[in-house]
Amino acid sequence: MTPYRPEDIEGWEFKIVRAVSARFKTHEALKQLIQEEAESGWEMLEKLDDSRIRFKRKTEHRAADGQRRIDPYRTHVGMTEGGLVVAILVGGAIAAGLGALVFVLVS
Repeated sequence: MTPYRPEDIEGWEFKIVRAVSARFKTHEALKQLIQEEAESGWEMLEKLDDSRIRFKRKTEHRAADGQRRIDPYRTHVGMTEGGLVVAILVGGAIAAGLGALVFVLVS
């Protein structure tokens, strides 16, 4: 974590945007996120890894938050953790079903 002095953070707010996958691995996906966040005044500080990006913005941008296309305080993009679990379970069930069908056909 980046250490901040009080004078470094006065008048600023910070957030980390997360994804459950390595969504920000590609330049295009990272560029899109940066552009979307910039609409609300957020500036990228650092890429923590392929699924977490840290942003900052001046608190004066809050005044226009009610008119934003995208929630300026979103901290998650893409599939949710619950959605990922459901996708894994459904994929596993389909694979098990296909495996059973193949077993029956071969037997």
